[in-house]
Amino acid sequence: MNTLTKLALGLMGQVKPLPPVAEPRKALVLPPPSLSGGMPLISALANRQSRRDFAPDPLPQQTLSDLLWAAAGINRHDVGGRTVPSAMNAQEVQLYVALPDGLFLYDPARHELSLRVASDVRRVTGKQDFVDTAPLDLVFVAHHARMTLVPVAQRETFAFTSAGAMAQNVYLYCASAGLATVIRAWFDRDALSRAMGLQADQQLLLSQTVGAMPT
Repeated sequence: MNTLTKLALGLMGQVKPLPPVAEPRKALVLPPPSLSGGMPLISALANRQSRRDFAPDPLPQQTLSDLLWAAAGINRHDVGGRTVPSAMNAQEVQLYVALPDGLFLYDPARHELSLRVASDVRRVTGKQDFVDTAPLDLVFVAHHARMTLVPVAQRETFAFTSAGAMAQNVYLYCASAGLATVIRAWFDRDALSRAMGLQADQQLLLSQTVGAMPT
């Protein structure tokens, strides 16, 4: 579906999830992340860029594991510290993963994905056409109920800051792994919130598409 068609359907409230392409899994236990190797940081920064062309092939399980760990994984198990900062250690930004066979929530402590919606919601994660068929769309969601120690007036700012750090980690991982990615904020928030089954205290922040570069 091209972008103009999606915009027209969006105005009519007709951009909705599709049935999953396969029987959705209730949970997906990921292999342990690879914590060695990769590109030097300076080289990854030099290669960091946004790309909007994606091969439709699914990412290997190890690549998915490493990607999600880079975005929001635990790197200090003694204190539960993560790869990204959060104000008052609220860890309020939840990472949803839209795959062809369902919408999953990443659990950093267990390093696994749990099914949240048994539908293919990729097309609803953005108004661009490439989100429909890219193998993976990440959605960053702020859970404000976790931010009880943060003043209400500052919660949104702090949540966006954490989400930006997560997105940059994804960019750097993709640069190191030779993957394509782009951060996005152009989506129908009402339609996506409904498709994801979000609650009133959950706020959509950003989306990010990831996939292999087309040959």
